[in-house]
Amino acid sequence: MRLDQEEVKFYAANGYLLYKKPVFPEQDFIELRNIFEEHLADKGSKLSDELDTPHFRDPRLLKFLLSDDVLNLVEPIIGPDIALFSSHFICKDPYQGRATPWHEDSAYWKDKFGSYDKIVTVWLALDKTTKENGCMCVVPGTHHNGFSEYEEVDRASNTFHAQIKDVDTSNAVAFELEPGECSLHDARIIHGAAANTSPLRRCGYTMRYFSASMKFLRENNPDWKIWLARGQDHAGNVYENR
Repeated sequence: MRLDQEEVKFYAANGYLLYKKPVFPEQDFIELRNIFEEHLADKGSKLSDELDTPHFRDPRLLKFLLSDDVLNLVEPIIGPDIALFSSHFICKDPYQGRATPWHEDSAYWKDKFGSYDKIVTVWLALDKTTKENGCMCVVPGTHHNGFSEYEEVDRASNTFHAQIKDVDTSNAVAFELEPGECSLHDARIIHGAAANTSPLRRCGYTMRYFSASMKFLRENNPDWKIWLARGQDHAGNVYENR
């Protein structure tokens, strides 16, 4: 396992962790970033932040999503039975990358799970991420608070249609990362990101996992693909073949 006891305790208390070490060996990271560049070049009319679930279309990504390099970060947080839920290339172009409103991932997944306490996102920096180019920020400890109240926002300048009302961001933490490093965050934590107003691109790869003791609501998501990444299923979920 790649996290020590203190890091796991910090994550449990705060809902996030910055992992300031390379996630993948250098050659694997270069390979993954090259795959991303292919997807970005072939995106067509999509915006650069709309490359969701690329692994549904490109099985090369499963090499990374199901690798021990990532799963050994995830296991100390959600346990040894791990399912791959989703992934997303999210890129903010220089000067025009949209803002990500303050939100909880769990608020958008109400039709996918019955509970949200064992879902973790690994956010891998493909580019250097800073406050200037719109890095993610979280409000520590808010994963304990339950669902928030939302209000509509302008969809053209935001990646989502709504944001949490009246968020206290006075103690928000910015996830500034070097390429190859990652953050981990709980599905319930309040987080967001400013628009990219800098000349530097900001791209990351989100890799999302849930405990295989949790039920994925297949009846609401008949075409969604999930994989058993490690361990055993304990909830009767149906997975793709590896």
